Amino acid sequence: MSDADLEALTRTVRAWTAQDPDPGTRREAEELVGRARQGDPEARAALEDAFGRRLAFGTAGLRGALGAGPNRMNRVVVGQAAAGLAAYLTAHDAAGQRVVVGYDARHGSAVFARDTAEVLAAAGFETLLTHAPTPTPVVAFGIRHLGCAAAVVVTASHNPPQDNGYKVYLGDGSQIVPPADAEIAAEIERVAATDLADVPRSDAYRVVGDELLDAYRARVASLVPPDAPRELSWVYTPMHGVGGSLVAQVVADAGFPAPRVVAAQAEPDPDFPTVGFPNPEEPGAIDLALAEAGVAATDLVVANDPDADRCAAATVVDGRWRMLSGDELGALLGDDALRRGVRGTYACSVVSSTLLSRLAAASAQPFVATLTGFKWIGRVPGLAFGYEEAIGYCVDPEAVPDKDGISALVRVLALAADLKAQGLTLVDRLDEIARVHGVHHTSQLSVRVADLGLIRDAMARLRAAPPATLAGEPVEVEDLAPGSAGLPPTDAVVLRGDATQVVVRPSGTEPKLKCYLEVREPPGTDVSTARRRAEDRMSRVRAEMSTVLGF
Repeated sequence: MSDADLEALTRTVRAWTAQDPDPGTRREAEELVGRARQGDPEARAALEDAFGRRLAFGTAGLRGALGAGPNRMNRVVVGQAAAGLAAYLTAHDAAGQRVVVGYDARHGSAVFARDTAEVLAAAGFETLLTHAPTPTPVVAFGIRHLGCAAAVVVTASHNPPQDNGYKVYLGDGSQIVPPADAEIAAEIERVAATDLADVPRSDAYRVVGDELLDAYRARVASLVPPDAPRELSWVYTPMHGVGGSLVAQVVADAGFPAPRVVAAQAEPDPDFPTVGFPNPEEPGAIDLALAEAGVAATDLVVANDPDADRCAAATVVDGRWRMLSGDELGALLGDDALRRGVRGTYACSVVSSTLLSRLAAASAQPFVATLTGFKWIGRVPGLAFGYEEAIGYCVDPEAVPDKDGISALVRVLALAADLKAQGLTLVDRLDEIARVHGVHHTSQLSVRVADLGLIRDAMARLRAAPPATLAGEPVEVEDLAPGSAGLPPTDAVVLRGDATQVVVRPSGTEPKLKCYLEVREPPGTDVSTARRRAEDRMSRVRAEMSTVLGF
């Protein structure tokens, strides 16, 4: 960066800090400028990254690191987002209608939510702010229950502690999709061109508490029939998130025994001190829960992520505790819904296993594959059950057309207790499914990068020279970038064979390239041998894709 560029950037920083209501981020920006002027190269790079671009608003809303500048999560960016959302809703005939605002327990979440409520209230909306940190599914439930035109949840879900985010829902109860994202982004840009101090604020919002939580609790408890078995021993962790107290209440309402809770992860803690990443899928994240399960006879371990919209389960497989994959749990919940006669469309994302499509077909129910994300799954007409492999499940789409880790947890408990009453386990049910529909073994190759250019290069290499075979099987290539009759355009490539599927795409929320792998074995009685063959083939597919992608 030249001295002239630094001077121009310094003027940008000072214009930004002049409208920043947060003394902490003002001080951070001023210190960066001071260090950059003294020739500190790290400070110059940090200043350019924070102030040289803007945090993009898209279908995931906003998500990024906390800090000063338009490319960070802070009170200026959040205030501009709230004003842009208000302008969008007003332009789309929602002026004066209800909007519910919720937040998790991350650093800054409560302040960001209050800022949002003040801006929306001043814009004339009947604004409802949750009284405390609240699980994301409760806010999503509140959209329909409270008759809202939109909702905002301040959360970064399972991202690292230095991040926060801003998730927007519309009145149908689902997260935003194009063109709404671009239209809201355009309104935010118009606000950002002015002084945030000129955006009106009001404290005329209403705090909503027990009435919303009680309605949600009653709905989730109703998902378990009165005569269903409930005997079960289980361990639970909310992973330092906001799900713990509500899960305890919902489980009691539904009649299940209380779990052994991982004490070190029981209370909300925005620093997530016991885990590297607060995501049950990450290696080591549920180790404390598994250790708790070993203390006493336990049937099941269940975990939520910090905002409780995801659910993971672990059980004993081949003599040792193992977390079930998102696809395994998705197959179990989908199969359970089909066995219970739940009619409608079954759906999962294109990166998930193909098993759900076979299960639905066998029960004469329609199936739809969508793009990644519940913003697509939740909008499937007539949805009966939907999931994505990233441990997201929608088991009650009439109430919450989004992933809901708490209602999914209750359905997992109901399934496990029912199987236990029959002398069976979740693993027994998975084996039964495999005998009828074949083994569907899935895995993931995921690479976290510091330079997003590496992801672009890998996708370009794949498109330019895709493999003709994987593990000795011919595969056909489909580039999803142009879109198709069934899917909107997206940056992904699919490789399909008779017994193989690979989907490669950049992550939408993290600096990762993700490669979703599936190998299949035909139905048969010898499930153990079929699984071993699938594991061997998966090793070959994984190694070959690593070479193709250059990692």
